Amino acid sequence: MPNRSGILYVVATPIGNLEDLSPRALRVLKESGLIAVEDTRHSRHLFDHFQIATALLPYHDFNERDTEKILIERLLAGTDVALICDAGTPLINDPGYRLVKSAHEHGIKVAPVPGPSAITTALSAAGVPTDKFVFEGYPAEKHAARLKYLQGLKYERRTMVFYEAPHRIVEFLKDALDVFGPDRQGSIARELTKKFESIKTSSIQNLYNWIQEDKNHQKGEFVVLVQGASREESETDIDAGRMLELLLEELPLNTAAKIASRITGISRNTLYQLGLKLQNK
Repeated sequence: MPNRSGILYVVATPIGNLEDLSPRALRVLKESGLIAVEDTRHSRHLFDHFQIATALLPYHDFNERDTEKILIERLLAGTDVALICDAGTPLINDPGYRLVKSAHEHGIKVAPVPGPSAITTALSAAGVPTDKFVFEGYPAEKHAARLKYLQGLKYERRTMVFYEAPHRIVEFLKDALDVFGPDRQGSIARELTKKFESIKTSSIQNLYNWIQEDKNHQKGEFVVLVQGASREESETDIDAGRMLELLLEELPLNTAAKIASRITGISRNTLYQLGLKLQNK
């Protein structure tokens, strides 16, 4: 039996520019006995570039449970294992949680090797509030589910960070426009650290217009940031919504919206649309 178990290194790799691989990450990848990798084909470019010859073992959503057992056995036998994902920091919207949890349960040391993350990279350069933020991952794919999901975030006061696929980016921004309104500020960070990197920060209306101006704007990998609701906006909208709910118990929608508008100062049309949503819950 070995004197110690191996170490599970959780290694961040570049999200685009290969120069972002840290010297420590490179050393760990070369010195580990095994690398658990999400997609060997995707990571081959990285390994070839840095001449990393360490043995690879595919570890992804479809084989996670079985491969976890193999990796834990190797770690307990004294082999150091490096865990990477396709790009960025592992476990952030990627496989790995089960393995890391199991390693802790078996008394195996877990050592993070920090580095690039699309979330923090986008936040650092977008020019939106970063003192408090929440990562929401990929929104629902279907329109109805996505719209309901975003409506649940309408009063969120922290900056919201989303990932989105290129074939859904226009639809996502249209739904964000409908839910958060045209004036809410946000940012589209596209192809971060890559050749065609672009970061566009403006109102959601302007972002929606920009994404449609050029088909090239719709290509690549996206991080979308939406600034949180202000305290005044959140409290006013919540109060107006509650008022409408009460008025709709006794009055037609048109009348309820008209009365609520007189009381709150919010436009009748805005309240009418809000009333439609309340009636369709």
